[in-house]
Amino acid sequence: MKKWYAVLGDPVSHSKSPAMHEAWFEENGLDASYVPVHVPEGTVGEAVQALKTLGASGWNVTVPHKQAIIPYLDEIDPLAEQMQAVNTVSLLPGGRLRGSNTDGPGFVGSLEQAAGTGLKEKKVLIIGAGGASSGIALALSQAGYRSVSVCNRTVKKAEAVAARTGGEALSLQEAERRLGEFGIVIQTTPVGMSTGSSGLPLGLQNLSPGAVAADIVYSPLETEFLKAAAATGCKTVDGLGMFVFQGALAFERWTGILPDTQKMKDRLMNEMGNTDVNGKTEKLLEK
Repeated sequence: MKKWYAVLGDPVSHSKSPAMHEAWFEENGLDASYVPVHVPEGTVGEAVQALKTLGASGWNVTVPHKQAIIPYLDEIDPLAEQMQAVNTVSLLPGGRLRGSNTDGPGFVGSLEQAAGTGLKEKKVLIIGAGGASSGIALALSQAGYRSVSVCNRTVKKAEAVAARTGGEALSLQEAERRLGEFGIVIQTTPVGMSTGSSGLPLGLQNLSPGAVAADIVYSPLETEFLKAAAATGCKTVDGLGMFVFQGALAFERWTGILPDTQKMKDRLMNEMGNTDVNGKTEKLLEK
């Protein structure tokens, strides 16, 4: 019997996940499909029951449902429990539903694929203290990164995230002054998104030329943050890898197969009007 999977969101029509998973099913010879399902806010319970009745084998969860879905699951994994956010649901034997979160581990996987080895000894600074920041901070700590600090406009929010990693909580001003201390700097705020505000979350003039600068935004692929970081001589990591890796980890939970992430990233870059040449991202279209 053909299996099928879904992504739940509001909105959801813009999602690139269906095309990505359909390609992976084909590449791995699996008779399965993946569809977007529009679930209006406040109707998650009904959606979960419908998916179970219709025989879905698993699904992804995107905004605004990552917290709301938790009461309708039978169990969630430790990272999702700490984050209080689920982005992947798997069907277990007996019809039980297990929630997990692949966002943070997805970022770690993309960082290590793009930036190489020897990263865990570097001091990490995360800019921003929202849900993405929390998930990435926890995933980095679980992966063995020894020093994970957080800066934010509201320092109390930074303190809440940093307390879970044992790192420092800094104001944006202090972080900007001490930026040279950090070997990995991760931008997790909406600043620089094509649909959000432009500019930089903080000045990068003190960034060490040997640092790795990463942004979780992938539209545009090369954000102002990454452009400014590259101008200082840093290695940059765009947000597309995180999107691909979090999807790959969900795919692995459902099928037991970890798909080819680099091939998918190259494919999506080409679709977005970019190409990957010798490991460097070059923008071909300015629109």
